[in-house]
Amino acid sequence: MSAETQAGLTTQVFEIYIKAPADRVWDAITNPEWNAKYGYQAPMKYGLRPGGEYRVNATAEMKSMGLPDVIIDGEVLECAPPHKLVQTYRWLFTPETRAEGFTRVTWEIVPTEAGFTRLTVTHELEGAPQMAAAVKSKFNTQGGGGWSWILSDLKSLLETGKTLAG
Repeated sequence: MSAETQAGLTTQVFEIYIKAPADRVWDAITNPEWNAKYGYQAPMKYGLRPGGEYRVNATAEMKSMGLPDVIIDGEVLECAPPHKLVQTYRWLFTPETRAEGFTRVTWEIVPTEAGFTRLTVTHELEGAPQMAAAVKSKFNTQGGGGWSWILSDLKSLLETGKTLAG
């Protein structure tokens, strides 16, 4: 397999344009009052400083399906509000996903001259094939959707006040 093909499997980039200012996009990503409203609707908590803790707590519905109290954890590596956030990211859903270990997610928020914001999420997934497959998956009612769906839901919430399912 070529290095380029391997990189395509281990690094995935998702980009979306949102009609909202950069600070509002930042808040929607980092504030649990916002981030619990879109995507999988599980509150994400950030210690917004290098070395700060990142954790996602399961919702009651997720717990009823057998998931642990904390479903994702990690550490903040870089924090430059409202433009850049770099973190580690590990799924704790099952012993197998926990064993894949930590991956790296970079959030880049860039205001445009046209008055909207470009959000780019780069997910480095080396050594995490289950996560790599899931984060690029298409939406389905069994809980799939990956970054494309999460970012689309975030965009809908910020632009309309409603999520895709809402």
